[in-house]
Amino acid sequence: MFPSTPTFLSRRYAPLVRTFAVALSLAVMAGCSSTGGTQTGESYGDGTRGDGTAGGASTAGTGSGGQYGSGTGTSGTGQQADSRIPEVRTIYFDFDRDTIKDEYESVVMAHARYLRANGNANVVLKGHTDERGTREYNLALGERRANAVKRFLRVQDVSSSQISVVSYGEERPATRGSNESAYSENRRVEFSY
Repeated sequence: MFPSTPTFLSRRYAPLVRTFAVALSLAVMAGCSSTGGTQTGESYGDGTRGDGTAGGASTAGTGSGGQYGSGTGTSGTGQQADSRIPEVRTIYFDFDRDTIKDEYESVVMAHARYLRANGNANVVLKGHTDERGTREYNLALGERRANAVKRFLRVQDVSSSQISVVSYGEERPATRGSNESAYSENRRVEFSY
């Protein structure tokens, strides 16, 4: 009745498996809660900054609506409407890593929603690193970081024609200095519209 080869099954069920995988990833991301954050995308869920000092009311850029704006969106959850470019346009990475941190997935999701809703919008993903490592290695790492964000956007059905990738490596630091505080500000991908 059915051919005995596994390719028959994989061809027959590939669309179902793909749909299930996308639905599962959306469900997982929708279930993740955000602790808010600063305009640069930093999140301090325990009330302290990354350097151990109290964050308190000095988290500029966070209104009552969390990290996506003033909370005036249509859903009332603090996420902005899909017609506006997300306010948080920088995500940060761990040392020598190109994996998107869980705390920034909601930021990338907001950009994916914006790009899907605005097919004529284009974004340049600018990959950066800290100063440690050779120039060549850092250029490659910056590109891997930007490509990780691009892959995430593509999984969310953003057209590849809307996304460009560029790596600056260590050449354009956000913060000057040779300490962990400066390094952590420089390991980033910026969304440029």
